[in-house]
Amino acid sequence: MQPWALVTPASRGIGLEFARRLLQTTNIPIVATARKDVDQTAENILSGLDNVVEERLKMYKLDVLDEQSIHDAADQAANDFPKKTSYLHLALCLPGILHPEKSPTQIDYDNALVTFRTNTLGPMMLMKHFSPYLPRKGTPLDPSDGLPKQAVWATMSARVGSITDNGLGGWYSYRASKAGVNQLAKTFDNHLRTSAGEKAMSIALHPGTVKTGLSKEFWGGVKEEKLFTPEFSVEKLMEVICSRGQEDRGKCWDWKGEEISP
Repeated sequence: MQPWALVTPASRGIGLEFARRLLQTTNIPIVATARKDVDQTAENILSGLDNVVEERLKMYKLDVLDEQSIHDAADQAANDFPKKTSYLHLALCLPGILHPEKSPTQIDYDNALVTFRTNTLGPMMLMKHFSPYLPRKGTPLDPSDGLPKQAVWATMSARVGSITDNGLGGWYSYRASKAGVNQLAKTFDNHLRTSAGEKAMSIALHPGTVKTGLSKEFWGGVKEEKLFTPEFSVEKLMEVICSRGQEDRGKCWDWKGEEISP
């Protein structure tokens, strides 16, 4: 069976670096998605990579705000990776948007709605359309170097999605949308326990504060040693993904491999 990986979206920041790292550290096909500028995204992913077979990178157009585009991308995967001979070994679901409301009076309905559509419903629809490609109990796994021993569906969360850890307040729509991601990770893992047994798990991830467009206006308030490059964050997150065992499934993990309480 041929394992493959999904990185969505991969147009910039953490997603771009995940795609680049998987091309460099594994030998499996990588599906990377972009909402627009698909060709430019492919060029950015491949830029400067030595000894990488370009055919391993497959670019799909996908917009998490448009379920039809998710459906179409999943159909494309069915053609590229037939279920009889392939399975999805690693899915990295990374959509994110932030509108940082400091008080309830700053909550804008339309901004909050697109936050939930992107951060929570986006990963939910990705689960809907791409989960059939994950292994079943009877699927023979064939993980290569650089991959976890079981299939992993990883959704990007955030520490501020933790209700237990919420000591400051603010960021109403972002906090709530990421708390929803943590619930999704657990609920989906319960499904995978039944469909795949120990051959697939779902987790959520917190990457730290990373130098990406999403966090740019907050860089000044973060100590330099706690402001990560995408390369560093992705390196640590891959270590976390590859070291999870059955007792770790359904939970949210930070870049250090420490559990974040719900």
